[in-house]
Amino acid sequence: MHAHDTHLKAYLRTSFPTVRDVDDIVQESYLRIWRRQSVQPVRTAKAFLFTIARRLTIDWLRREKSSVVEVVENLEAVAEIDDGKSTAEVVADAEITALLVAAIDALPARCREVVILRKFKLLSARKTALQLGLKEATVEMQLSRGNARIRAHLAAHGVTSVLGHDE
Repeated sequence: MHAHDTHLKAYLRTSFPTVRDVDDIVQESYLRIWRRQSVQPVRTAKAFLFTIARRLTIDWLRREKSSVVEVVENLEAVAEIDDGKSTAEVVADAEITALLVAAIDALPARCREVVILRKFKLLSARKTALQLGLKEATVEMQLSRGNARIRAHLAAHGVTSVLGHDE
């Protein structure tokens, strides 16, 4: 069986490129074929070995797919993520973001377009006016109204400032 080792590993690596533990699968395949051989002779060892290895690999992929744990092989390559925020701060930020999205969604269509273009896409008043076919004064008026409505929506939910400063 070991004569097929190189071919089996090559087959597994090309057929299942996401599998990291090809050597483990090959070893488990040898073990299973050895167990089978002790009970009943195997007529076509190579075909049986490849079938076992393929089935083990498919089972391994199914387990990996259902696992929520992400395996990291090189811990030094992983950047440490620590923005210094507590869990409560992260949750509060998520709630504020959800409130902000709801406030923007509640704006009238034209006002919402202006706010998105000016505040999120960072277009100038002039470019926003050109894109929407409006006058610059109208863009500024819509932005002012939009900001006021957003602040009122947030204030109604207890948020008085966003990102640590008032608008």
